[in-house]
Amino acid sequence: MSVAYLTPEGMTQHVPYHHVAVGTGTRHVHVSGQIARLSDGTPVAVDDLAGQVAQALRNTATGLAGAGATFDDVLRLTFYVTKWAPAKIAEFMAGVEQVAAEIGLSLPMPPASLIGVDYLFEPDVLVEVEATAILD
Repeated sequence: MSVAYLTPEGMTQHVPYHHVAVGTGTRHVHVSGQIARLSDGTPVAVDDLAGQVAQALRNTATGLAGAGATFDDVLRLTFYVTKWAPAKIAEFMAGVEQVAAEIGLSLPMPPASLIGVDYLFEPDVLVEVEATAILD
């Protein structure tokens, strides 16, 4: 495997992601921001953060697979969430947990950032996910 995850002593423990990923390899895979749309552009889970997180992660898995990668190869995930508030974390994590086994996303997740934004490129888009992976 080209990625090893760790959460060193002295860093916040029991969070839904690892703090550190160490990657070795030569092929970098960057999956652009994925949203809750089907391949034909049909919106999924309008007004449902958990449903949109799940679909955006499914789309991310499809992008990774296209490059011969899986979530085991992911060094980092970045989530952009509209109108973020800490009270939304349960709904956000419900979306992650809903789809994790289906797409091969181990929990805790790879190192991740969740960035609150006012809006994304269309009004019904609640979340966007980017992934960076490395392959040998």
